[in-house]
Amino acid sequence: MTGQTIIVTGAGSGIGRATSQVLLGAGWRVGLIGRREAALAETAGGDAQALVLPCDVTDPDAVDAAFAKAAESWGRIDALFNNAGGGLVAQTIDEVSFAEWRRIMAVNVDGMFLCARAAFRQMRRQVPQGGRIINNGSISAHAPRPGSVAYTVSKHAVTGLTRTLALDGRPFDIACGQIDIGNAATDMTSRMSGGVAQADGSIKPEPTMDVQDVARAVLYMAGLPLSANVPFMTVMATKMPFLGRG
Repeated sequence: MTGQTIIVTGAGSGIGRATSQVLLGAGWRVGLIGRREAALAETAGGDAQALVLPCDVTDPDAVDAAFAKAAESWGRIDALFNNAGGGLVAQTIDEVSFAEWRRIMAVNVDGMFLCARAAFRQMRRQVPQGGRIINNGSISAHAPRPGSVAYTVSKHAVTGLTRTLALDGRPFDIACGQIDIGNAATDMTSRMSGGVAQADGSIKPEPTMDVQDVARAVLYMAGLPLSANVPFMTVMATKMPFLGRG
């Protein structure tokens, strides 16, 4: 896979950082998108194959400029890991302010749309045509956690984006898939060891899995030839209470 190019959003921490570093180790040229330039530089670790692209994924002009810089630097964009996202503390819908709702939708839906649009545009016009988009969904795209209305709705929207791009990309050799992740051990999931609200009203700690397992799954999906695709992959901590949840 040496020489292949990919952009990773949310690359300054967590799943984005781990995946970017695994891709760099496998010989990919990786564009690192995130709001904090210092965090992106830390992810890059001085690797000459890393391209730091500070960018707020909710800003259409900034997204287009970042993708244009990557395309100019590399000549093409082979893949996008559309990963940036966020969530709220658990609360019922009547406790969620409209400002909080819009903040989550702006990153998890608008940001996904803007980055997918920029990648699709480049992949459609480059020669040879084509590429791959991998959206970061969630097990919440299948079954909600208690008090997760904004996050869950946003991840259902990501599934719609994935299905549409997989269909619309066919004439242009653009593949699209989604990875739905459950309990990867990152800063975002650190609270799970202290207990998480369950569907039966209880609070229980949940198992997590090594974030490197997620990174290797994304590497596998990204490395497939464009004649093959993983439309949806779920990777989760084996003993987490997802199957049968609710």
